[in-house]
Amino acid sequence: MIVITAPTGNIGSALLTRLLDSSTAPEDLRVVVRDPARLPDDVRERVEVITGSHGDPETVDRAFEGADAVFWLVPPDSSLTPEAAFSGFTRPAVKALATHGVGHVVGVSALGRGTPVADRAGLVTASLAMDDLIASSGAAYRALANPSFFENFLEEADTIRENGVFVDCLDADRKAPLVAIADIAAAAASLLLDRSWTGVGSVPVLGPRDLSLNDLARIMSEQLGRPVRYERQSYDDLLTALVGYGLDKEFARGVVDMKRAKDDGLDAGASRTDASAHPASTTFEEWCARVLKPAVIA
Repeated sequence: MIVITAPTGNIGSALLTRLLDSSTAPEDLRVVVRDPARLPDDVRERVEVITGSHGDPETVDRAFEGADAVFWLVPPDSSLTPEAAFSGFTRPAVKALATHGVGHVVGVSALGRGTPVADRAGLVTASLAMDDLIASSGAAYRALANPSFFENFLEEADTIRENGVFVDCLDADRKAPLVAIADIAAAAASLLLDRSWTGVGSVPVLGPRDLSLNDLARIMSEQLGRPVRYERQSYDDLLTALVGYGLDKEFARGVVDMKRAKDDGLDAGASRTDASAHPASTTFEEWCARVLKPAVIA
């Protein structure tokens, strides 16, 4: 029995599709979802559904009973502080993991552990603390240590379409790993289906190569057939904008601190290997053609 949390989100839904399509998955699948109607009909017929929030003690107690493995993903809640959004949300699950003797957990986390800026990286610092909390449950744990997602650029589709610009706070020439959500789901599926691993550790999911924001602008321009440029925003302007959108001020500061840490090398601590950056990983060129271009054209 594999339990999937957040099965209607981008990563969870991609993972669930992979597991349902896998010919090597003898396990039953159980999902935890607030609104079962958001699951496609054909998926809902093939999984056991536990209705509720996986931050709720009673819900996770029901969900983890009889489970062999759990996929753990904390839904972003910008109305909370970073600690409450990550560790606070996860504490009931950690208790349920121990109570039911769940053997393996795969969680979505971030790069940065062991770097000099890991303790001042905002949301990433909170995510790493969540990993430590899950590890205390006694389950074998693998944290998928991810860099920024390609899919974050979908938030910039309107400004790319209208102004040929996307915005961030980082040095335009700093190269860093990036990854597609599909590749995170693939890494999670591999770990959930082959549970020969033990102990606690991180699995970097780095994408095929490091790219700078200027590299991304060039690739976007090539794939979209129109000029696209990167515009750097100040950290103060970002904080003001996030608070103006209604984010909890500590959460907003956590976003800014994460960005600042990334500019100071937060994502540079993991070695690129065949396991963390397989040649079959989605390239940014492929992702732009398949995902970003239709969003911009729309």
